Amino acid sequence: MMTLVSYDVSTTDAAGRKRLRKVAKECVNYGQRVQNSVFEIDVDYGTFLKVKDKLLKLIDEKKDSLRFYYLGSNWQRRVEHYGAKETYDPEGTIII
Repeated sequence: MMTLVSYDVSTTDAAGRKRLRKVAKECVNYGQRVQNSVFEIDVDYGTFLKVKDKLLKLIDEKKDSLRFYYLGSNWQRRVEHYGAKETYDPEGTIII
């Protein structure tokens, strides 16, 4: 299940900067960064619920924003990319 996760974390204080690092790290653990605060996460539904729960526990809902866009299994037809950063295939081969 492909999901787009975007966030806006208030960094006006040290606690906010710490939350921002934690949110970004959690997203990196499960997905690919496609913009500064936007990640594509392609995991099964159970794993997604776990990620969502972790992210919701990290943010301060009075100061921060977290959005989930559900693209589903037919996501390739719904995403167009133009510009500088090369796109990638999360279901393709990964070379380390």
